[in-house]
Amino acid sequence: MERVLSLVEAIPIGKVLSYGRIAEHLTEGYGPRYVGRIMAVHGHGVPWWRVVRADGAMAPVLMGEAQVHWQEEQTPVRNGRVDMAQAVWGIEE
Repeated sequence: MERVLSLVEAIPIGKVLSYGRIAEHLTEGYGPRYVGRIMAVHGHGVPWWRVVRADGAMAPVLMGEAQVHWQEEQTPVRNGRVDMAQAVWGIEE
């Protein structure tokens, strides 16, 4: 759990990672659903809006608030979703 939250805290302003990319990076048998569960239960203290679905969307119940954060952070958005081609953080950067 701590590794997931630490990685989310490290995502730079204006960048995002998908649940799946976080799971791949941690390489401990985590899957995207496990990452999602950690974020749902423990993610309120980290920049949760920087973790999105692979298509750049957010859970509908969180989408409105996430879009406010994306605008504030100048995260590239297209058609109401994060533009993954421009906004994905290369973790090794």
